[in-house]
Amino acid sequence: VADFLVGFPQMALNIFHYGDCWLLGDFGCAVICTFSFFIVSVSAGNMVLISVDRYVAICDPMLYPTKVTMKRVQFSIYLCWIFSAVHTFWILRDFLQQPGRHNSCYGECVLVVNYAEVVVDLVATFLGPILIITVLYMRVFVVAVSQARAMRSHVKSVTHHRPGTVTAQKSEIKAARTLGIVVIVFLLCCSPYYIFTAAAESNLVEASSGGTEIWFLYFNSCLNPIIYAFCYPWFRKSVKHILTLQILQPDSRDTNIL
Repeated sequence: VADFLVGFPQMALNIFHYGDCWLLGDFGCAVICTFSFFIVSVSAGNMVLISVDRYVAICDPMLYPTKVTMKRVQFSIYLCWIFSAVHTFWILRDFLQQPGRHNSCYGECVLVVNYAEVVVDLVATFLGPILIITVLYMRVFVVAVSQARAMRSHVKSVTHHRPGTVTAQKSEIKAARTLGIVVIVFLLCCSPYYIFTAAAESNLVEASSGGTEIWFLYFNSCLNPIIYAFCYPWFRKSVKHILTLQILQPDSRDTNIL
């Protein structure tokens, strides 16, 4: 839902920002800026929640059903959205009181935040999530490799042939690939925006020239569904089953997609 809201309302409303002219007035400027901060923060929080879920599932699988219950999942999601809302309104509190006070002429949409707010946003939306995700996925990777090696040793002792080695190596490669994709894509998409923000605060670049960096930040939400959904074989099979209209066949419900 968070990534969809970035792709549909957020990106669509930017159509009204034609060149240097904002067509929706000061109120529309306040709405789009607030929504942008809020939904990007939620998207980063969701990535943290998914990494926690994978950490528990792989590192403590026997207790996963008791630790990750429906109520805890719902509470975590609600908490993520509430924290993002509080974070957003605190960052933009001065801007929301008078949205157009930094505009030099009619038709501008200028957002100015002070250094302390930039630092808080940098830690809460970028450095904090990337640190948590990296630490958890490193732990997941170590456990996955150890499990693969244990499986390889078991296969060797039972069957005395090499197919188990191939399976174990594939598991190790898949774990490394997942870890790399998640961390690298997040860094590549978000780093330009936060580097630009830091440079703008230091007066190294003009604050009004950050359009490309913002679109990179939004693009992360386009890639998240690919990383977290299309990497699953059963999901790809389901999509193929739907797009090829096999789902309309009478025996469609009996198809094995796992």
